[in-house]
Amino acid sequence: MAILLSFLLLLLLPLLFLFINKNKKHSNNLPSGPTQIPFIGNLHQIKGSLHTCLHDLSKKHGPMMLLRLGVVRMVVITSSEGAEEVLKTHDLECCTRPTTIALKTFSRNGNDIGSGVYGETWRELRKLSVREFFSVKKVQSFKYVREEECDLLVKKLKESALKQSPVNLSKTLFCLTGSIVSRTAFGQSFFENKHIGEERVEELMLEAHKNMSLKFTDLFPTGGLGWFLDVVDTFLDHIIDDHQSKSFTQDRPDLIDTVLEMIHKQEDNESFKLTIDHLKGISTNIYLAGVDTSAITMIWAMAELVRNPRVMKKVQDEIRTCIGSKQKERLAEEEIDKLQYLKLVVKETLRLHPPAPLLLPRETMSQIKIQGYDIPPKILLLINAWSIGRDPKYWKDPEEFTPERFIDSPVDYRGKSFEFLPFGSGRRICPGMASAIATIELGLLNLLYYFEWSLPEEKKHMDMEEAGVVTVVKKIPLELIPSLHQ
Repeated sequence: MAILLSFLLLLLLPLLFLFINKNKKHSNNLPSGPTQIPFIGNLHQIKGSLHTCLHDLSKKHGPMMLLRLGVVRMVVITSSEGAEEVLKTHDLECCTRPTTIALKTFSRNGNDIGSGVYGETWRELRKLSVREFFSVKKVQSFKYVREEECDLLVKKLKESALKQSPVNLSKTLFCLTGSIVSRTAFGQSFFENKHIGEERVEELMLEAHKNMSLKFTDLFPTGGLGWFLDVVDTFLDHIIDDHQSKSFTQDRPDLIDTVLEMIHKQEDNESFKLTIDHLKGISTNIYLAGVDTSAITMIWAMAELVRNPRVMKKVQDEIRTCIGSKQKERLAEEEIDKLQYLKLVVKETLRLHPPAPLLLPRETMSQIKIQGYDIPPKILLLINAWSIGRDPKYWKDPEEFTPERFIDSPVDYRGKSFEFLPFGSGRRICPGMASAIATIELGLLNLLYYFEWSLPEEKKHMDMEEAGVVTVVKKIPLELIPSLHQ
């Protein structure tokens, strides 16, 4: 037995030597990072909000920092220059998603556009979703939905204003964006949908994003994750059944109708075959990202405006001067073209409070060099957009809410300015950017045109504590008192 073991050891030693040398070759010029301990790596150093924790660690270990969380190795990037190399210079080499258990579950094994791995299926789904839902032409065609839903919002808020009663604006804005997304994507009013009630929208969003974050099962692989998807699946099954049975009336065909028709008309010899799983994957992306990020941005914008009366007065003066002193019954989306300062307020909100502070992780598909470091394949790349947006290297007084910083500035959120990345950049840039901005700008316009806003008397100041992992919302719901503007 001893002779046999010795023989096996001699056979394995060359392989072990090759394995060590191969890893040395890939890792002798990796970024530095905090000291790791066996098995758990740097998990013991991750405390509090992930984006702020990584921000603090990067101050000590640099804008390119190597971490190991369990078995997951990642490079955290907190500089505009590093982000540009990942998202532009090496976009093609690192535009896939890691196959973590959480992301595989939410992408239905790669059948969506947000979490799916890069390849033919992802490219076809991206083209389909842009053509049928996210294109500028499609976004403009949904203008009437946004206007109608904002009109309903104003009518409800007027009731509270007459009573001078506080409004939970966080919940109100989640419901606004939920209804807009539900009508534009699924053809049904959010409030009339019998499958999900108004009370559950914020709860469902927060639960979804909590489960999309890095899970224990990703770091120490021991089993699957998928129970939460059952909730979303039940909701989507009802929506798809309603469309197939035509059990409700709608003004025009929506995304569900279009994709169902494409599935039924497919030829057997087509290389890419659409399935119900693809439809569910796209619908889940639209629902989760479309409702969440737009509502969160409006919540932070209103919170910042209330705690910055100078900015509040300036933006309301612009709105009421440009639109006119005689109060209109309903605001049209075209009014926004006149309102340059309102657009600056939106930009500054996205800089200080990007709804997704950490861009969804990418994974390297080949050996690349970033900021002089050699990054091997299968490494996670995590870009801290929150940290970059508050870096004093790029921004004067970065903690201050100052919309004027964007006057005559070429810096924009469309993915070309790497010091400002609320929607990401490159092949994985958020396809819903135009839809989100249209919803945010019109929603804020209605809130600021018709009402004055104040904190309830018992509240002395605005609490700005954050909560969340994938998206970050105001921890304490935004409660304000609206007063009708005369």
